[in-house]
Amino acid sequence: MAKKLRVGIAGHGLVGKRRHNFIDKHPLFHVSAVSDQTYNPEKEERNNLCYYGDYRQMIEQEELDVLFVCLPNHVAADATIMGLTKNSHVFCEKPPGRNVQDIRRVIEAEKLRPNLKLKYGFNHRYHDSVLDALKIVKEKTLGKIVNIRGVYGKSVLTPKIKGITDPNDPVYWRAHREIAGGGILLDQGIHMLDLIRCYAGEFKEIKSFVTNDFWNKDVEDNAYALMRNDEGVVAFIQSSATQWRHKFSLEMMFEKGALTLSGILSSTRSYGQEVLTIAYREEESGGNPRETTTSYIYDNSWEREIAEFADSISNDKPVSVGTSLDALKTMELVYRIYCADPEWQSKYDISVE
Repeated sequence: MAKKLRVGIAGHGLVGKRRHNFIDKHPLFHVSAVSDQTYNPEKEERNNLCYYGDYRQMIEQEELDVLFVCLPNHVAADATIMGLTKNSHVFCEKPPGRNVQDIRRVIEAEKLRPNLKLKYGFNHRYHDSVLDALKIVKEKTLGKIVNIRGVYGKSVLTPKIKGITDPNDPVYWRAHREIAGGGILLDQGIHMLDLIRCYAGEFKEIKSFVTNDFWNKDVEDNAYALMRNDEGVVAFIQSSATQWRHKFSLEMMFEKGALTLSGILSSTRSYGQEVLTIAYREEESGGNPRETTTSYIYDNSWEREIAEFADSISNDKPVSVGTSLDALKTMELVYRIYCADPEWQSKYDISVE
């Protein structure tokens, strides 16, 4: 049996702990150290696990083979670069940083260490409904894509944290531009944009409205974008923090039918049942065509994503999904949406460059 790789988790909060659970289940990995700002500043050892209050101290002191970065956006790129510099393979949650410049800095560091694997956690690509839809797209079962419509929304900019009552507290970092870089589009809508890119390629022509009129923070609470690619495929997306009933919906119209992904399995189960519906073009149906529906019960995405990363490391395979180039292109699309609204772009002096 191959020697287990020593894993460190930078950011042992909600997402970090969930990653920890699935990392422990993989035979290649062993979590040896974790860090979180809620832990004591001084290193502690409990049950063969080292706890750090500062991710930098953990990366510097531990001899890690693999680093998982689950930190707020303003330090995600720095931690990733530090991990690569210390000769660790790195898995970083989305987004890769606050802005496009952050991921470009990471790519420069990555180029200096071609022997290491760097993967970004665009977890939605690993859901069963998404993979089944992708197979249909690639095999052109329904012909070419005509248009796409996506809505991804939740009821708050940032979840409430037990014991914290002041919404201006930095612990609510997703609502602070200097920490997060952006709001609902960068935090959640980025998943929808990544999927749209996965299905239809790159989009160059963009019109948008970006607003923060409801929650009155310096990050967006709604973003509406209309995009067109070189093949003429038009896509619309709404990313919302005023969706009182949580919603995930991605509709794709093809020459011979349509695919609808509705609901996504999550830890909260608040986005409803994960369902893939296939409708077949039948002109005589009067707009009520034959459909097939598949419901998914189990969320295998986290386990599948970690297994693919482990396989890339152990067999020295290139990262196929969630590469730094994927992260860069998706971040560029987020920022092109920001910049396509002249008022939003000038208000916050945002640039894709």
